[in-house]
Amino acid sequence: MLSQLMVLFGFFSLVLVSVYWINRAVRLFDKLIGDGQSAFVFLEFTALTLPNVIRLVLPMAAFAASVYVTNRLSSESELVVMQATGYSPWRLARPVAIYGLIVGLMMSVLTHFLVPASLFQMQQREAEIAENVTAKLLTEGTFLHPTDGVTFFIRKISPEGALEDVFLSDRRQDDRAQTYTATRAYLVNEDGTVKLVMLDGMAQSFTRDGNRLFTTHFADFSYDITNLIRKTAAQTRGVRHTGTLEMLLHPDQIAAETGETVGRVTEEAHGRINQALQCLAAALIGFATLLIGSFSRFGVWRQIVAALVLLVLVKLFEGLGADTVQADPHMWPAAYASSVTGVLIAVALLGWAGRARRPAPLPEVQT
Repeated sequence: MLSQLMVLFGFFSLVLVSVYWINRAVRLFDKLIGDGQSAFVFLEFTALTLPNVIRLVLPMAAFAASVYVTNRLSSESELVVMQATGYSPWRLARPVAIYGLIVGLMMSVLTHFLVPASLFQMQQREAEIAENVTAKLLTEGTFLHPTDGVTFFIRKISPEGALEDVFLSDRRQDDRAQTYTATRAYLVNEDGTVKLVMLDGMAQSFTRDGNRLFTTHFADFSYDITNLIRKTAAQTRGVRHTGTLEMLLHPDQIAAETGETVGRVTEEAHGRINQALQCLAAALIGFATLLIGSFSRFGVWRQIVAALVLLVLVKLFEGLGADTVQADPHMWPAAYASSVTGVLIAVALLGWAGRARRPAPLPEVQT
C-alpha cells in the first residue's frame, strides 16, 4: 500500500507542479522577454520559482494520492479482504501515516532550506535586472518609459550596437518639454554615468510660458541618461528569506532587520513546521474519510466531498492560527491548530470506522 501511495503521489505531484509552473512561466515570459531579457534569464527565473511551486502542491498531491489509492482498494474489495482477516482501521492507517511523514519530510526540506534560498536569490536577481540599462533601454520597436515623464524609442539596433532612429522625450519639468531625435546613437558608460551619444539629429524645446518652440540641429550631442534609470534600493533580507532556526532563536533581531513585527517572524517560523504536519493530516483525512463509507454502486463521491470539506475546515484553522500568532507571539502553539485539528479529525474517523465494522455480539442461547 505504501508503494502505491508513493507512486500515485509522484504522479499527482508531477501533474500539479506542471500546471502551476506553466502558469507562472507564462507570466514570467511576458514580463522578462517583454523587458528585453534573454531566454537564459527566463529559464533562471522559472527554475527559481520551482521550489515554491512544489511547496504549494505537496499537500494537495498527498491528499489526492491518498484518496485515489483508498478508492481503488475499496472498489477492488481489497480493503474488505484485509478487514475480514482481522486488520483494524488503525493497522490499515499505518502505511498512510508513514506516507504522510515521508511527504512531510520533503516539505520540511523545501520550507526550511530550498524555498528561502530560492526566494532570496530571485530578489537579488530582480534587483540586478532593475538596474540593468541594457534591459531597460535596448529594446527595438517599443516605446519605453524608464521613469515618469520620459519616453524612449529605438527603431532598430544594428549588429555593431548602434541605435538607429532614436526618439527621446523628457517631460519631467512642468514648464518645459524637450524632445531629441537622431538617426544614430550609442550608449557610453563613463565614470559611473551612462550617456546617450546621438548623431545627426535635432533637439526641440517647448516652453509653456508663451508656448514657444525652439529647434536645434546637431551633428553630435551627448545626453546624460543616468537619472533615467531607476535605482533600486539596497535589497535587505526579508522574513521569507531567513532560516527557520535563526527566526526561532532570535525573533527580535530578525524583526528589527526585516522591519516586520515579532509576531510575523514567529508565525513564519512555526508556519513552516506546520506545513510539514499538514501533509500528514491531509493524507490521513483522505484515507479515513473514505474508510467510513460502505460499499455503493454509485462510488464514494460523498466521502470525497466530505474529505474536501474537512480540508477547507483545516485551512480555516490555519488562517485563524496565523492571525493569532501575529497578534501575540506568545501564542505560537496556535500556529499548529490546523495540523492538530486535521490529525484529530482523522483519528475520530478511524475510531468511527472501527466501531462501525465491529461485529455485533452473538445472542445468548438459553438452554
